[in-house]
Amino acid sequence: MLQPLDLPGADVGFDAEWLSAAEADALFDSLHGGLSWETHRIRLFGREVDSPRRSVWIGDTEAVYRYSGTRFVPRPWTPELRALASRLGTVTGARFNSVLANLYRDGRDGMGWHSDDEPELGPRPVIASLSLGAPRRFVFKARTGDARRALTLPHGSLLLMAGDTQRLYRHALPKTARTVAPRINLTFRCVLPRG
Repeated sequence: MLQPLDLPGADVGFDAEWLSAAEADALFDSLHGGLSWETHRIRLFGREVDSPRRSVWIGDTEAVYRYSGTRFVPRPWTPELRALASRLGTVTGARFNSVLANLYRDGRDGMGWHSDDEPELGPRPVIASLSLGAPRRFVFKARTGDARRALTLPHGSLLLMAGDTQRLYRHALPKTARTVAPRINLTFRCVLPRG
């Protein structure tokens, strides 16, 4: 069951055991070996660089997404990811037409401070983030002020970000020098048609 996180003005829920261990194990194994992982090129500080993780953009054909100067055309849904999107929709009341699958191979892979605030996500996006594999530290910080919150995202956990969360906060998955096994993160979202 999703429990609210104490982040002033945000709408964030967390369930550390949303999937059973057996279900999370099976999903991790299937996705790790079954998806066509890519190294995306992104624009960072005016130059193109390799993204610090492997990724696959999946979803409905119209769910074209623009991020950091790159246009991502979705690959077709796998049956298990489509079923998971439907299940998450039932739990959250949101509609998801796409998922960004990220593979963090070890502690050297990470994600810097950002908000999921691209125009095609709408003004108050709902993002369901499912973690599989090695637990990793995830951090929120307010865009203004000093509010911060760190938590560990374990295998099978669900983090739901909605409301004004993206407008008020940035988040990151910091790199670590510790030895860390691979982690897969699935961020389900609804991409709106560009007008």
